[in-house]
Amino acid sequence: MAIKIFHRDKPAVMMPMIAQDARLVVWLGAGSKTANMNFVDMSPGEQNVPHSHPRSEDTIFILEGRGTVEDITNGLTFHISAGQVVHVPVGLVHAVKADRGSNIVSVGGPSPADEEMLRKSGVNLPT
Repeated sequence: MAIKIFHRDKPAVMMPMIAQDARLVVWLGAGSKTANMNFVDMSPGEQNVPHSHPRSEDTIFILEGRGTVEDITNGLTFHISAGQVVHVPVGLVHAVKADRGSNIVSVGGPSPADEEMLRKSGVNLPT
């Protein structure tokens, strides 16, 4: 196995449950065993479907913009902005919202990969 280089503009799979422009970049279908990295450009007013990852932690680095992340499980809301990292523990129901007047550009995702979420999104996983 050798080092691989990926580019956000050549996604193998789009993930509309996350955002209209949510791209799987490093994931199981790209040869990764456990890592998962998505590129997301969430438009102003957009939000993802509230969800949890039953066996994965979700880590999201905010590159640009500002918005809100909801910890639905615990009834908490946090304002987020560029330069911050959101870490969601295993099993917490959460949602990210571009609800503060700008888009949100981020990278990250659940680790290990959330195979159940991928399958529900119609992704064919390698066997």
